[in-house]
Amino acid sequence: MLASTLMLIALLCAGVFIPVPYSEMSPGPTVNTLGEAKGEPVLRISGRKTYPTSGHLNMTTVRVTGADYRMNLVEAVYGWLAHDSVVVPHDTLYPDGKTEEESTQENAEEFSQSQESAKTAALRELDIPVRTRVVVSTVLKDKPAEGKLHAGDVIKAVDGTAVKEPEDVAELVGKHKPTQKVVFTIVPAKDAAAAEKAGKEPVGSEDIAITTEKAGDDGRALVGIQAGPDHTFPFTIDIKLADVGGPSAGLMFSLGIVDKLTPGPLTGGKFVAGTGTIDEDGKVGPIGGIEMKTVGARNAGAEYFLTPAENCASAATDIPDGLTLVKVRTIDDARKSLEKIREGDTAGLPQCTTG
Repeated sequence: MLASTLMLIALLCAGVFIPVPYSEMSPGPTVNTLGEAKGEPVLRISGRKTYPTSGHLNMTTVRVTGADYRMNLVEAVYGWLAHDSVVVPHDTLYPDGKTEEESTQENAEEFSQSQESAKTAALRELDIPVRTRVVVSTVLKDKPAEGKLHAGDVIKAVDGTAVKEPEDVAELVGKHKPTQKVVFTIVPAKDAAAAEKAGKEPVGSEDIAITTEKAGDDGRALVGIQAGPDHTFPFTIDIKLADVGGPSAGLMFSLGIVDKLTPGPLTGGKFVAGTGTIDEDGKVGPIGGIEMKTVGARNAGAEYFLTPAENCASAATDIPDGLTLVKVRTIDDARKSLEKIREGDTAGLPQCTTG
């Protein structure tokens, strides 16, 4: 018995002190996009008539352990057995040795982009015109474009060919061989910003020639920029929510905007939560940590959960009691489901199944 006891103590000590390559995910807080966070409205619209709202359209979050946190074996086993947490390989959350600071920065950028996509999707859903242009999103360090192009520059053309989509830029640059010159026709960022502030289209442009270089081992030509869309909205939409990152709140932000811009509450006063990325055309994309988000939503009081179609099978394997998972593929799907919820026609809701 003494030997067994000592062995048990040794195993417990090993479990406590030996780190394992895992991280933990657990339900995070939910925030009503129709309400306030830390005393400020999450959504604020000015320059356009808005309407009263009621009920909840809550975005959901997931808590994760930090990149530098080293879980021990006892914590890992507890997490595997617990219902309200998930233990995953550390590299799933922090791939390629990514630091917590790098992950936070990436999440912040994705969160910012998701806000722009949510605004665009919501206005397009309501047939409100949104002007879109292609801009320089990022200039890579120590690449040919550094010092010649700048973030926010509007790309009008490449080698005289008009640019309509961000993908056009890479395609036109890719027609060159390394060391060849490519000519960008741009409106400088400061001129574009001044025109936007005045409510006008930017006028005037300049040509900038850049010598390409070889991209890695595949022989492609590059200049070292990333192009992306930039939108001009006909009125101001501000989204304020601190300490949140990633793109998964896009759907709920877009629905919150639609609710404020249309008469009558979308939810009919019901408590609806949800998640999902959204693109500019209103397509809803999958997210990570769906099981944790449904638990967090139900804990907050949600009765319905708008679930990306691609997450449905996973979410349906363990549905919290009292929560209905509603399958959505687009913002239009979500609006139609909210109409059924508002009218009490819940039998016709497209629900998630494991099949």
